[in-house]
Amino acid sequence: MVVLNKIYTKTGDAGETALGNGSRVAKHSLRVNAYGTVDETNATVGLARLHADGEMDAQLAAIQNDLFDLGADLCRPDMDKDEEAEYPPLRMTMGQVERLEAEIDAMNDALEPLRSFILPGGSALAAHLHLCRTVSRRAERLSVELGSVEAINPAGTKYLNRLSDWFFVASRIANNDGKSDVLWVPGANR
Repeated sequence: MVVLNKIYTKTGDAGETALGNGSRVAKHSLRVNAYGTVDETNATVGLARLHADGEMDAQLAAIQNDLFDLGADLCRPDMDKDEEAEYPPLRMTMGQVERLEAEIDAMNDALEPLRSFILPGGSALAAHLHLCRTVSRRAERLSVELGSVEAINPAGTKYLNRLSDWFFVASRIANNDGKSDVLWVPGANR
């Protein structure tokens, strides 16, 4: 259980922060950027939830919890030392990825195939889900970049890849099952 009695610690005043294993790194490190952007994704999901209800809200709540799991995973380097750790590190699982895939498939069943690219917009929920999609894509790019120089859990990167697809399909659901999607008209304003 986490207990936060004091919110500010002053330990980051010199531009460093502690990772999950206790090591300290620059706040601008690639690892901190990756899990910080996962946190930013989570904040955008919170905004989207202001416009969601029922099953969509429940799914977004599960995604928020997963994103906290992913942040915990990314802030804990040295995957090869997991078994030596005093407390087992929290790692993303393929089960979380597979849940997203099942939800994407179920939502996509209600949609007509796309015949055009769509613009980010439509309903308030759809617009917020598109914002979630773009921020999660940035988190994915940073995680992939981190994975090219340090070992990371591949399930986390796969999760982010599926998550942006989830947000895209969910935005179409939020636009009256795609009937209110805003279609791109190439060259319309030339």
